[in-house]
Amino acid sequence: MIVDRLTSAARDTGRTPRPKGKPAAKTALRAAACAAALAALAACSSPPSRFYTLGAGSAPAAVSGAVAAAAPAGAAGAAGSANPAALLIEVPPVDVPSQVARNQMVVQAGASRVDVLEQERWSSLPGDEIRRALSGDLAQRLDTIDVFGSPYPAGVPVYRISVNVQRFESWPGSQAVLEAVWSVRAVGSRAVLTCRTLAAEPVGPDFDALVEGHRRAVDRMSAQIAAGVRALAASGPVRGAASETAATLPAPVPCPSASPAPAASNTTSAAG
Repeated sequence: MIVDRLTSAARDTGRTPRPKGKPAAKTALRAAACAAALAALAACSSPPSRFYTLGAGSAPAAVSGAVAAAAPAGAAGAAGSANPAALLIEVPPVDVPSQVARNQMVVQAGASRVDVLEQERWSSLPGDEIRRALSGDLAQRLDTIDVFGSPYPAGVPVYRISVNVQRFESWPGSQAVLEAVWSVRAVGSRAVLTCRTLAAEPVGPDFDALVEGHRRAVDRMSAQIAAGVRALAASGPVRGAASETAATLPAPVPCPSASPAPAASNTTSAAG
């Protein structure tokens, strides 16, 4: 009798239908609702980042003279008459202080405090931004091309421009400060010009104005560097270092002065 009851209960238990799929569906719906809520909260709590660049907004000037001068002698006639004073430049990577060598914009909050802004960012690292802006500006000013990292023909004067940024300060509503030591060296020669640029550009309170101030500061430095390249090129032809002696080295070239503006220049020069 007891066995019959147990057998009957077991049969009843086996026949009892159990709902399938409903708990899983409810769990999936809850998970989707939670994910949507978290996404909405994240969208509200994280404003979109804005990216800035020091790159020039206009197309580069024509450099046909420099290209013709850089072409092999046999191709010069086909390319047109080359400018006899044409030259090439090399602009290697620019060094910047480690505290600003990041994509986030670093602004001065006081004499001894800075703020790192997560939403205001450079489109590339500040050193790359400065190098690209400087290269483009110098190419326009000198009617030439930047051949850094590229082969170039022998017999064309090449001037290597090295820049070490010592201050790159952002003071919203006050000024954008650029202080750098730079040098121009004739490749294959011991002739070198070493100078310093200090530019402090007044800026408005918004970040677009701050970036524009940094762009003007870089432009001021490039104007001085371009003048230095011209002065070094005019001091004498570039010769191989092996053929130079103390008697044949060009005379020291003075550093170019800064153009009138809220900027200063305290420079030194050398040859050798």
